[in-house]
Amino acid sequence: MTQSSQPVLLQSDLPGVELLGRGKVRDMYQVDPETLLIVATDRISAFDVVLPNGIPRKGEVLTQLSLFWFEFLREIVPNHLISAEVDEYPENLRAFADQLRGRSMLVKKLDMFPIECVARGYVVGSGWKDYQRTGAICGIELPVGLRQCAKLPGGIFTPATKAETGHDENISFEQACEIVPRETMDRLRDLTLDIYERGAQHGLGCGLVLADTKLEFGTLDGEIVLGDEVLTPDSSRYWPLELYQPGRAQESFDKQFVRDYLETLDWNKTPPGPELPENVVAVTSEKYVEAYVTVTGKELDD
Repeated sequence: MTQSSQPVLLQSDLPGVELLGRGKVRDMYQVDPETLLIVATDRISAFDVVLPNGIPRKGEVLTQLSLFWFEFLREIVPNHLISAEVDEYPENLRAFADQLRGRSMLVKKLDMFPIECVARGYVVGSGWKDYQRTGAICGIELPVGLRQCAKLPGGIFTPATKAETGHDENISFEQACEIVPRETMDRLRDLTLDIYERGAQHGLGCGLVLADTKLEFGTLDGEIVLGDEVLTPDSSRYWPLELYQPGRAQESFDKQFVRDYLETLDWNKTPPGPELPENVVAVTSEKYVEAYVTVTGKELDD
C-alpha cells in the first residue's frame, strides 16, 4: 500500500470520553483527573489554517518519533508518557483501538508552563527575518554577515509566548522571566539547549541537520517534566545534510513542501484552506515517513 492510499484520520471520535479540545493536529481527552489521552491526527496546517485533506501516516510519525526521543532523552529529563500501547489503556479506550493504535499516547497531566521553549542552531525562519532587521535574534546579538540558514556559533534559546490561535510571539529571555520565575527559566533554557544539542548530534550521525526545535515543559509534583511532542517534523526543522548549503532556503522534511505549493496559488491564507492535490499529499507523506526512518533507523510499522 502506498503512502497516499493509506487511510487518514482527520478527527478522532471517542464517545463517552471527555474531549478537552482539538488543536491544529492533536485531539486531547481527559481520561481521569490525572491522565490525558493525546491523539495525533493526520491533519495538516499551513499559515495557521488547517487544510481540508490530511497527510497519510503523519499522526503515526509524530507519535512514534516522540516515543523514540522520549526514550533517547529520558536520562536528561522525565517525560509525561504513561503508555502508547493501546492494550495497556483503560478498558473504555480499547474499544477505539482502530483510531488510537500507533498515533496516541496516554500521558500524565502536567501543569504546563505558558512558554514555548525554542532552541536555534541556524539562522532561519522568523530568526532570519529578525536577524536581517536587527542583527540579532530575540535580542541575542549575533556576528555580522551571517547568511540565510548559516550555522550559529552555538545554540541559542529564544522563548515564545503560546498563542491559542495564530503565531506564537518571540520574546526575550528577560520577558520570559516576567512570566515564569527566573530560576525556573534558567533551568528550562539549560534543558532546552541540552536536548537540542543531543538531538542535533544524533541527527548529524543520521545525515540530518536539526536546524531548530520547539519544546514544551510542565511540572508534576514540583518536578520539571517534558511534555507534548519532541523533535518531530512539526516542531523542528530537519534538513538533509548532503544537500545543506548556507545562503539559500533548504530542502526540508517538514511541511515546507505544502507551503511551497500553496504559495503558487491565488489564496489569501485565510480559512477555508484549499484542497491539496494527490501528488502533494503523497510526497508530503513520504517526507514525514522518511524523517522517521532516517532518525530511528527503523521502518514505520504498518
